[in-house]
Amino acid sequence: MWKYIRKYLLFAVIAALFIVGEVMMDLVQPQLMSQIVDDGVLGLDNNGVGSLDIIWSMGIRMILLVLFGGFCGSMNNVFVHLSGQNIGNKIRKDCFRKIMTFSFPQLDKFGTGSVVTRVTNDVTQVQNFVSQFVRGMIRTTFLTFGSMYFMFRLNVSFGIIVLCAFPFIVGIMAICLTKAAPLFTRLQNQLDTINSIMQEDISGIRVIKACVREIYEKVRFGKANGELIKTQLKILTVFAFMNPIINAIMYIVVALILSEGSFQVEAGAVTPGSVMAGITYTTQLLNGVLMLVMLFQNISRGYASWKRVKEILDSEPELKDGCFDGETDFVGTIEFKDVSFSYPTSGGKKVLEHIDLKIERGETVAVMGATGCGKTSLVNLIPRFYDADEGSILVDGVDVKEYKQKALREKVAVSLQKSELFSLSIGENIGWGDPSADERDIRTAAVNAQADEFISSSADGYNTFVAERGMSLSGGQKQRLSIARAILKSAEILIFDDSTSALDLKTEANLYEALDKFYPNVTKIIVAQRIASVRRADRIVVLDKGKIAATGTHKELKESCPIYMDICRSQIGEEE
Repeated sequence: MWKYIRKYLLFAVIAALFIVGEVMMDLVQPQLMSQIVDDGVLGLDNNGVGSLDIIWSMGIRMILLVLFGGFCGSMNNVFVHLSGQNIGNKIRKDCFRKIMTFSFPQLDKFGTGSVVTRVTNDVTQVQNFVSQFVRGMIRTTFLTFGSMYFMFRLNVSFGIIVLCAFPFIVGIMAICLTKAAPLFTRLQNQLDTINSIMQEDISGIRVIKACVREIYEKVRFGKANGELIKTQLKILTVFAFMNPIINAIMYIVVALILSEGSFQVEAGAVTPGSVMAGITYTTQLLNGVLMLVMLFQNISRGYASWKRVKEILDSEPELKDGCFDGETDFVGTIEFKDVSFSYPTSGGKKVLEHIDLKIERGETVAVMGATGCGKTSLVNLIPRFYDADEGSILVDGVDVKEYKQKALREKVAVSLQKSELFSLSIGENIGWGDPSADERDIRTAAVNAQADEFISSSADGYNTFVAERGMSLSGGQKQRLSIARAILKSAEILIFDDSTSALDLKTEANLYEALDKFYPNVTKIIVAQRIASVRRADRIVVLDKGKIAATGTHKELKESCPIYMDICRSQIGEEE
């Protein structure tokens, strides 16, 4: 935390100076009020004759002090918010930069909803904590101890009465904050759950409506929201009991001061104005204590949020960069050597086992198999989205772990089944594949991806804005844009992970013809479920339960591989 505060420490120091000025104005006013009562109203120094001049002069002084205190308070707010906003902004940026370095296992560990909550709500809580701490701690400290000091200067008995109340107040605050602290952590975790449900439901709204599951999702969200409300009520209950108890103690203190003051006034030890000043200082102390309560409440919640944010900031990338920059004579070759792999959350269950496979430059290799056989897992190891548990994957003759990740991924272009599009124009979405590409390059990629026709037919063409998550486009259109983006990258290796599943057979055939014609030296890996998608491949790899069951051409596998033969029979209409 200190490294963020240090950068904007000057703002905090300036804010502190203005706070001191504001508090000093507050502390001087009871003294002036005492003089108004004793000298201006009661005329204790003038044989009981009041003085309007004293009332006016002291009143004007008080007004000027209030105005100056208000100015100090306003300037304090400005600099406090400057420091808080800048610190929050820097933390949020650092969190985002760190998240961009996370591997897929790390993202899976945190969860999307939790990551969003930490970068938004938790950082905001930390930001509020800094602002409240700078203003609240300094103001509360000066106001509390300043009031106590002037109280003892005014009357020792008054000071002792107030001092005796402090152990009770501190004890009650400690008990309540101890109970509240774990609740704040629980509150932020419950916000994670709500954010996750919201994201899932919004992205899957079509499925929800199609399956008529609105009521179920309402209940699921309502349950999560209900748990959040319960926690919030528990926190409110804790502080709801604390505040009246502390107020009661302070009002008892006020009553004791009034009682003691009346005796001392009768005895001539103090003046009525001094008693009034003592009451004012007691009220200031009360305000200071209540501010302290709110401050510690914010500190408790801010600290809980900071721990969650720090988990992201302290996380180190699990995939360590190698030192190889990607320059090699072997371009577009891939080799799997005895590769086994399991997901971190699978409990050690192997998704891939003892994979041996070599793919030559310019070769088109298709990967087929039943759902869950490891097709996607296999291709995810090539750009190093995950690391293999055993064995090695070589790209251009070099182990992927020895590459700089940027250099490795520049060699590989991936088009996924679920096409991720951004809220940009169609041209900008395609241009993600190569930021330096011009309009001609983007159009060429779209033509080869069989996307130019539907793009050009729209009113704004390549300037057509894509709605959030591509909701304005069909599945086939989104896939073609994703393919165009991958093609534009001009990578040595092109991976289609079931990215033509939404295309009709004619469009798909035209796509592969274009790829063979215009990108003959690019190594192409096609993950697919349809025979029509793979039959033209140079080789087809059949996976079964994470192992290679067979490799060969379409014709060879039709005659020798039972698994492939079963797939062909199930798709006889398409295959024929």
